[in-house]
Amino acid sequence: MRPEVMAGLTAAALLAFAQAARAEDNQAGLPLAPSDAAGPWTLAAGGRDLCVITLTARKTRGGAYAANAPATCGADLPSAVAGWRPTADGMQLVGAHGARVIGFNRWSNSLFVSHRASGVDLQLRRGRGPAG
Repeated sequence: MRPEVMAGLTAAALLAFAQAARAEDNQAGLPLAPSDAAGPWTLAAGGRDLCVITLTARKTRGGAYAANAPATCGADLPSAVAGWRPTADGMQLVGAHGARVIGFNRWSNSLFVSHRASGVDLQLRRGRGPAG
C-alpha cells in the first residue's frame, strides 16, 4: 500500500477514535446541572477515599445549592462546605456565606478534579466509594 494512502487511513482512524471518545463523555468542560448533581459524591485524593459529600438540587438563600459534607471531610477541604454552584467548566463547593471553598473542573459525567498546589489532586466522583 502506498505511504500516502496509509497515512490517510491512519489519520481517519485517529479522527474516528477521537470522535467516539468525545461521544462517550460529551459533558466534560460543561457546567453541572443541579438535577444531575443530586446525590452522593466521593471525595478522594492520592488513591484513597476521604469522605462522601451529598449534593442537592435545593437552592439556598445565598443562591447556591445545598450540600452536606460530614466533619470527616474537614481536614481535606480548606473550610466547611455548605453548598455548591455550577461553574462554566465544572462546579465549586461553597461555605455558609457563599464564598468559594474549592473549585473542580469537570473531566467526565461522574468525575471532577481540583488541581492542588501540593501536586495531590482532589477528585470528586459520583456515588459512594468503597469506604463511603
